[in-house]
Amino acid sequence: MTVFDAESSLYVPSADPGRAQRIKVLDDLGLGAPDPEFDAFAAELAQEAGLPYGMVNLFKDRQLFAGLYCSPEGDFPEVDRSMPLDHGYCPATIEREAPLVLPDVLDSPRFASNPVVDKIGIRTYAGAKLVHEPTGTVLGTVCVVGTLELPRASGKPMLALIKARRDALMELIHQRTPHVPQ
Repeated sequence: MTVFDAESSLYVPSADPGRAQRIKVLDDLGLGAPDPEFDAFAAELAQEAGLPYGMVNLFKDRQLFAGLYCSPEGDFPEVDRSMPLDHGYCPATIEREAPLVLPDVLDSPRFASNPVVDKIGIRTYAGAKLVHEPTGTVLGTVCVVGTLELPRASGKPMLALIKARRDALMELIHQRTPHVPQ
């Protein structure tokens, strides 16, 4: 959803050929609004990861956090339920085949300049895309973020966690929507 613009030296939004299909599938599944069950899922994920933020992020015209958790322990900035498609690391995640784990976002020039670094102090990220298997449509991501960098050794355990929780969330979505034609 982003491409590098050499003229401006910035990553900018790109065309999204899957947008119409994604919105149709999300609507068919009844997804696209804040959801208390997804909030609980995001809280469990954040707590398992030991990070202050957990999100179930769906992509329409903006990123929508249908599930959102911000730890009440500590002085963490509140996060809105939505943000532009070019903010954060989830747009990069949905463009990849594999999940994205960044123990320290500042290690990568591409990710260090993201607006969420300054807005809420994000230093670590782990996310995996949510794929509706019957249609192959990418719906969004499940992710955790933190305000402190993690050791590089945390990468493999975080990768295993985010993949397992992605699979659990897709199973939850499948169980909640058995009436949708496959």
